[in-house]
Amino acid sequence: MQHFKTLSAYLDYLELPRPEHPMLSVFSATGDGFLPCPKESSPPITNDCYSISLKKIVKGKLNYGRTQYDFTNGALIFIGPRQVLQWDSSVVYDQKGFSINFHEDFIKGTELAQQIKKYGFFSYAVNEALHLSPKEEKQIESIVENIDIEYQNNQDEFSKEIIISQLSTLLKYANRFYERQFLNRRELSNDLLEQFNQQLEEYFDSGQLEEKGIPSIEEIANQLSVSQRYLSDTLKKETGKTSTEHLHLYLIDEAKNILLNPNKSVAEVAYELGFEYPPYFSRLFKKKEGISPTAYREKYKLN
Repeated sequence: MQHFKTLSAYLDYLELPRPEHPMLSVFSATGDGFLPCPKESSPPITNDCYSISLKKIVKGKLNYGRTQYDFTNGALIFIGPRQVLQWDSSVVYDQKGFSINFHEDFIKGTELAQQIKKYGFFSYAVNEALHLSPKEEKQIESIVENIDIEYQNNQDEFSKEIIISQLSTLLKYANRFYERQFLNRRELSNDLLEQFNQQLEEYFDSGQLEEKGIPSIEEIANQLSVSQRYLSDTLKKETGKTSTEHLHLYLIDEAKNILLNPNKSVAEVAYELGFEYPPYFSRLFKKKEGISPTAYREKYKLN
């Protein structure tokens, strides 16, 4: 797989204009202007850059994440460093919008370098992009306009600080709008939790638990065609618990039933549930229930 370490090399590969700054490029279609379109197709590639684009792609197949992108007007797409990208000639790019690309070293040593790690949308699958309302779109575009003005000017000692400040503002707004999107998609969140539990039930019923052990959250997310980060964030917003916590709760519920069988030791229960180390199972059970598996079994006997 081809990897691009510099922004210039990445843009050259895409057949896009070379940047005004070695670690930052801004393409913005204002007025009668149009966005440049990248090359028609590409096998899987990676790079060391962040990318933020609005309505850059309107239809076609872009492989980024686990599912096909929901191409809707007002979609804001975030791509992080070393994410795998692939597209074919069916992709059609919008002539309007904007595209900002910056190398991860551009923000190194700044407050934004730490902040950006907290924004889960850079690791989401593309169908989990941010869908903006017209009002939100205008707010984002006004920030990008400020970035573009500074980018196009003769850059001086203040330029980088100003641009990074504007980028930070843009991402804070994006984070706010993502919060709104999660709230507006409660029905989707509930459905995702139901699918999550169903996936676990099918895994248990198929006998894979004893054979392969406890499934990872990444494996479950893959089966649900969403990214691991998005799955956890969505469940957290709706239920107050992460995907890992839901997995643990499911395992503990199963453990309670099996512990009622007096012929099985606690260690055997742990192995049956896919735990490689019985002590870890006992610690997890006690953490969730407040008592050990043995104490739980004794308590049930008394009742």
